[in-house]
Amino acid sequence: MARRGILLILSSPSGAGKSTLSKRLTTWDPTIGFSVSATTRRPRPGEVEGREYYFRTREEFEAMVAAGEMLEHAEVFGNLYGSPRGPVEAALSEGKDMLFDVDWQGGQQIRNSGLGEDVVSVFILPPSIKELEQRLRGRGQDPEEVIAGRMARSLDEISRWSEYDYVLINRDIDAAEQELRAIVTAERLERKRRRGLVGFVRGLNEEFAHRNKG
Repeated sequence: MARRGILLILSSPSGAGKSTLSKRLTTWDPTIGFSVSATTRRPRPGEVEGREYYFRTREEFEAMVAAGEMLEHAEVFGNLYGSPRGPVEAALSEGKDMLFDVDWQGGQQIRNSGLGEDVVSVFILPPSIKELEQRLRGRGQDPEEVIAGRMARSLDEISRWSEYDYVLINRDIDAAEQELRAIVTAERLERKRRRGLVGFVRGLNEEFAHRNKG
């Protein structure tokens, strides 16, 4: 049955697990498209242009914003991040689901955009602040000052939890993945998204009418 796609937003403080859950969700269902963001930060080891991010200069990024090509954008730790609008709108109209790994600022902009009706938002909380810091240090990717900045920012990020449709506590990554799958499955069955449902029910009524005439 035809339906309109879901615009799934995952947000969390850095280190709470949204990137891991994003990858697991698209492995579970490869038809879910991942909205690749543009950023002005430098690539980390192993990151590939067009896979993790589209890496752009600040001038290039600002030109995209001025042209209305970004669905959302924000500056985080001195770098710009944003989501190109065109591919997302096209995918949703074709009934494809799109996944966004964004912070609360990006999520807020998307919910307030023309695509707000398509949004399903999920906020991921860590089991504790101590565990959050351990996860950040365990990645071994960031210097001490960056980790300190991320921890300081996490308080503000966590305060935004009530703006989201669903909240998951990532005590165990496997359990959190199962909960996220359940959310996606249920939202796909929402009446408002199932374009073919009215026609299907009309067909049932026509069957009844034909049966009664017989």
